[in-house]
Amino acid sequence: MITGMTGFGACEITFGKVKGVVEIKTVNHRYLDVAFYLPVGFSSLEDKIQKIMASKIKRGRITVSVKITDRPQTNIILNQEAVKRYLDFAKALGQKHRIKNDVTVADIMRMPGVVSTQEVFVQAGELWPVLEKALQKAAAGVVVMRKREGKALSADINGQLKLMLMQINLIKGRTSALLKESKGKMTSDEFSSYQKSNDIHEEIARLTHYIDEARMLLKQAEGNGKKLDFIAQEMQRETNTIGSKVQDKIVAAAVIALKSKVEKIREQSNNVE
Repeated sequence: MITGMTGFGACEITFGKVKGVVEIKTVNHRYLDVAFYLPVGFSSLEDKIQKIMASKIKRGRITVSVKITDRPQTNIILNQEAVKRYLDFAKALGQKHRIKNDVTVADIMRMPGVVSTQEVFVQAGELWPVLEKALQKAAAGVVVMRKREGKALSADINGQLKLMLMQINLIKGRTSALLKESKGKMTSDEFSSYQKSNDIHEEIARLTHYIDEARMLLKQAEGNGKKLDFIAQEMQRETNTIGSKVQDKIVAAAVIALKSKVEKIREQSNNVE
């Protein structure tokens, strides 16, 4: 069964005090294109993530987002040497001028160079084993959703192919009727020329073959979106030839209907992986 290109998958990650979420979104694209939204310092993991995505998905624009929602608190660093120097200076100043030394802890902490903060960064290498499992799980969710879309696309395209066969049968019946009508009105040479110029046997055969090919592709799991698009282009070409060969209102209406069905198939092929 064919696969669509629209999907979403997510998975939470937990590593000690570190918490986060992985989200993967996919939409239509002619090729495989992966975009990354990663925390600071995680760019080194892009190649590994790319390989995981390529092993699960053959075509589509993929957005991989990794968000750290909770991490260890910022480290507070106390400069013990600075504290000692400030206290010694305050003590000496009090003794020299005979004033009360009422320096508090709050006073000391406000002094320059006593307290500094250090942001805690999550290390990509340490988080990778957990992140890899989360990526695999989120990607699996994407694949499930894309398969459901593929099932719906297959049903729609099969419906269009069935309607195409109805129009083809109508054209075959109408051209046969036109030949019978013309045979009695034309000379032998005129009819032979008319029959030759209005012969669409080859086009009908090729159109029918393309319908069979499309049905086979819909049953396959491999990425067949580009193949379906190519077949739709060939269907359109044969349909145009039929319209140019047979000048009849009923056939013309059937050709327009055929073109409409082929265009819908081609549009849907852009949604197939």
